[in-house]
Amino acid sequence: MGTVSIRVEKLSKKWENFSIHNVSLGVADGEYFIVLGPTGAGKTLLLELIAGFHKPDLGKIWINNVDVTAFPPEKRGIGFVPQEYMLFPHMTVSENVEFGLKMHNVPQAQRKKMVKETLEFMGLSHIRGRLPMTLSGGEQQKTALARALVIKPKILLLDEPLSALDISTQKKMQNELKRLHRELKITTVHVTHNQIEAFILADRLAIMKDGTIIQTGSPEQVFRKPKDDFVARFVGFENLFEGKIVETQEGVVKIDIGRVMVEAVTEKVGGCMVGIRPDDIIVSRQPFKSSVRNMLKGKFVDFVDMGSLVSLIVNVEGASFVALITKRSFLEMKLKKGSEVYLLFKASAVHVI
Repeated sequence: MGTVSIRVEKLSKKWENFSIHNVSLGVADGEYFIVLGPTGAGKTLLLELIAGFHKPDLGKIWINNVDVTAFPPEKRGIGFVPQEYMLFPHMTVSENVEFGLKMHNVPQAQRKKMVKETLEFMGLSHIRGRLPMTLSGGEQQKTALARALVIKPKILLLDEPLSALDISTQKKMQNELKRLHRELKITTVHVTHNQIEAFILADRLAIMKDGTIIQTGSPEQVFRKPKDDFVARFVGFENLFEGKIVETQEGVVKIDIGRVMVEAVTEKVGGCMVGIRPDDIIVSRQPFKSSVRNMLKGKFVDFVDMGSLVSLIVNVEGASFVALITKRSFLEMKLKKGSEVYLLFKASAVHVI
């Protein structure tokens, strides 16, 4: 991590029916940092503490090596985009974007210039005179971003910025957020419950649950090496089994997950949890020779059609496995309920918790 732009130290805050407790994290200068977690984890409240909307009971918040814990929001150099965008309905796009500059007492001539530049940068010049109610979801989101960026903040805080948008607009806005970050190199903290969004956008991310941070790392680290079964489930390890390591040979272990044996690479001994991602499993109608250490014979039970992908449910000696395959493979296999299939996966794809 480079120069630390935001540092949160042992932050705690108690509300009537929720609390954030002992949260510590650092966000590097210019980093795109995502706080990921289920609804009700406390992500928005953490963001609002960083923004200065609430005062913590304990702990400190540092921005660019300045202790801002007691600073009001307007003194923190922060651009904040709330989940509902909060655009003023009676103001045009241009007036909404200008609002923050008025609050900062920027002279009128300078305001006009800054608004013009920001609208051009965000591709909003053609709708500058329109009211929010006439805008699409994507245009509202871009207007809210423009309003936050026009004040040239040191830090951008985004609260579930894509959750109100339809799928195709979400994809466009993901690209827009990538572009903004690439061109402005602004330190960004973005909260979401969407794993795909986090994987695409984050330089690093933190998983939050019940008001605490459970795990921090790069998307690759967190999604491939979850530290507990909650994180594993949340990031898509649909195949989770309790197991017992029964044999070790040169770093490869055999794990009994109840009537089924799997091989994995781990230093662990004794009881454990085993996680395998559905996209790490190959499905075949016939057994075939391969260097892959795990080949399990099972029966096809059911499937979920997900468009271009199909999620298969396979019963292996009473254990239920989920595997993800392409629609084309699924149609070629001509599976019927009860069809015999083989599941193949590498020892390195078996994550031992």
